[in-house]
Amino acid sequence: QVQLVESGGGSVQAGGSLRLSCAASGSTLTTYAMGWFRQAPEKEREFIAYISRSGRSTYHADSVKGRFTIDRDNAKSTIYLQMNSLKPEDTALYYCAARAGVYGLGSQSPAEYQYWGQGTQVTVSS
Repeated sequence: QVQLVESGGGSVQAGGSLRLSCAASGSTLTTYAMGWFRQAPEKEREFIAYISRSGRSTYHADSVKGRFTIDRDNAKSTIYLQMNSLKPEDTALYYCAARAGVYGLGSQSPAEYQYWGQGTQVTVSS
């Protein structure tokens, strides 16, 4: 079983950047494909990006493509989400999640992930 802890959230003005981190412990990170999701108040959890177990395959939602980049450093048991050109609509609680098995591939569906962090808040002001 893996434990996940997100960090790096905060408040930023529109157009700014943040880099979120998700540190894993309790299990080898290379066991899991990893994803980032976000949830704004009164909205459903939204897929942002995933990265395969090896790191060779990534996928980003259209809403963040070209602005956000998912990455991982298996040696540090950490995944990252670099967020540039932030917009007020990016304001949400951001979660990382781990998915075991299934050939090490990620998924856009939150239900496919077995482990979740507690989230880190990102607030973008106009």
